[in-house]
Amino acid sequence: MQLELIRNPDESQTTVYKVARVIYAETYMPTLASVEALASMIKNIVKQSNRDVDDIICDSDLFNTIKSDSPRHKYINVDANNRAFQMCVRVVKRMIYGNLPDTCFGATRFHRADEMPEWAVARGYIADIDGLLFYNMGEQ
Repeated sequence: MQLELIRNPDESQTTVYKVARVIYAETYMPTLASVEALASMIKNIVKQSNRDVDDIICDSDLFNTIKSDSPRHKYINVDANNRAFQMCVRVVKRMIYGNLPDTCFGATRFHRADEMPEWAVARGYIADIDGLLFYNMGEQ
């Protein structure tokens, strides 16, 4: 007996779920404010760089959780019925359809407050949203 993978015919949801999974993993145990801020940051990068959302969400320089050796990588495989993940899905849909205000003040990079990446040294952050520090790095 051979099994056949059945694909969801609604490909528009693929990007939504991919972005929501990365945001969920980056904000594990997310708050609405942190999810909205990360989605806003992605929207800001799209505007400034003319890159598409799929390209941005696969950038391991922006999102460490997509690296298999990241301690948060395991959260990308969250159950789709998880309530916090469903919140991420709703916020990402608002972002993609243009109904999400910029809650991170134009930021294009972030890191968690308990980390200090090299690129953030000697830079001032523009927002601290639930332990995520946001920076405006200009053109990406």
